Amino acid sequence: MEDGNEMDELNQVLRVRREKLQALRDAGIEPFAYNYTPSHRCGEARSLFEEEEAAGALTEEGHGPTVRIGGRIVSWRSHGKSAFAHLEDGRGRIQVYFRKNVVGEEAFARLDLLDLGDWIGVEGPLFRTRTGEVTVQVEGWKLLTKSLRPLPFGKVEVDPETGERIVHSGFADQEARYRQRYADLAVHPEVREVFRTRAAIVRELRAFLDAEGFLEVETPVLQPLYGGASARPFVTYHNALERRMYLRIADELYLKRLIVGGLDRVYELSKDFRNEGLSRVHNPEFTMLEWYQAFSDYHDQMELVERLVLHVVDRVKGTRVIEYEGQEIRFDPPFRRIRLVEALSEAMGADVMAMSEKELRHRAETLHIPDLGGAGWGKLVDKLFGELVEPDLIQPTFVVDHPLELSPLAKPHREDARLTERFELYIGGSEIFNAFSELNDPIDQRARFEAQAALREAGDEEAQQIDEDYIRALEYGMPPTGGVGMGVDRFVMLLTNQSSIRDVILFPILRDEG
Repeated sequence: MEDGNEMDELNQVLRVRREKLQALRDAGIEPFAYNYTPSHRCGEARSLFEEEEAAGALTEEGHGPTVRIGGRIVSWRSHGKSAFAHLEDGRGRIQVYFRKNVVGEEAFARLDLLDLGDWIGVEGPLFRTRTGEVTVQVEGWKLLTKSLRPLPFGKVEVDPETGERIVHSGFADQEARYRQRYADLAVHPEVREVFRTRAAIVRELRAFLDAEGFLEVETPVLQPLYGGASARPFVTYHNALERRMYLRIADELYLKRLIVGGLDRVYELSKDFRNEGLSRVHNPEFTMLEWYQAFSDYHDQMELVERLVLHVVDRVKGTRVIEYEGQEIRFDPPFRRIRLVEALSEAMGADVMAMSEKELRHRAETLHIPDLGGAGWGKLVDKLFGELVEPDLIQPTFVVDHPLELSPLAKPHREDARLTERFELYIGGSEIFNAFSELNDPIDQRARFEAQAALREAGDEEAQQIDEDYIRALEYGMPPTGGVGMGVDRFVMLLTNQSSIRDVILFPILRDEG
């Protein structure tokens, strides 16, 4: 938070900017334009000049084509009868040069009413300065938007050898950057690139599944029952129907209803909501990708997931070796596979399947694992695995064959009825994919739901409810099906080398300011 002196200084700046706003209006200049049509983006204009220069097409004075550029003023240097500035348009930046004898005395005098952060349009020929920078020789300019609050620009330097822009940010408070993402994006080009990369990842996820014959669908966000995962929901109330409703925690049960209905390959890329705590890898509102494929099982889905990951990494990164939090991750197929029970038993020095709930709880308490209230045998196994094994799963690793108690929607393992045919793919120490051979026996499904209901009665608020309509759908008959859920935000974290889920969500949920 600002101290008293900082607030006084800010208030003075705000006052001066509003005085300039009034001066512009008094001069008959609209400070908030309706429209402006650039001929080129900043980066395009630079490239255009370099192409003309290489082709020997510049004028005798060294001028290139005339361009119209729109951008935000991010630097300003005045030299009496001339001034240099840099404009950014969200994709790049370019230098612009004002001369009094070129733009005219009146237009040049009005430059004094501009501030860093203002949006302007300029028009003029391109040239290269004596220092080698491609620049617009401004012949005319127009104010597009007057900035009434100063952006937290830091000191900007350009490496003379590489031309790299180095920013010593004046906006270092991370929580403030999350709260004011608009300002964060405005002053940090590298943050804009994270979200451009996110968009590219989402495009490639869709492109891969579309090419595999999957149909993108939309299922309800507001649901009369929640299910498809173990999580606490957000609760609301529908006034007209006079009933409690829930924001979905997963798309699974509706998507599998569509498999019953004959849509044999479906996927949904959606927002889901879980009423859980905040952490480095948890945000209550998050993006999930789920898909279901008839006539397949978890072995088929492992192969599909591996191909999907490699497709996105190849298209977005262009390399199968990346760095994440200082560690090198290699996407070398086939990905490693380990069994959950064997990995956890090795870490604990005891056979997990032979341990009682009491013994597991004691181990978890000894390790100071939080939130154990109401946890049964399965959830304790899950928490111990997360503590003892998960952090070391840096390279892509399929963790397969989870205990039955952990997976109320997965088919029993065909070789060991104590386990289920389920896998999770871990990369960089986090679970990113979760998949099953989907349970399609309605009698078994009812028994699993009833077991979950017993856990709820015992205090597990994240246990699933009995969904009678879903059981009815299974009674009509669902073919053998493989299903996958993917945490899109965590995958974006991985491919953009971001340590917190908040860094890949434009507007993350935060505690109240105070």
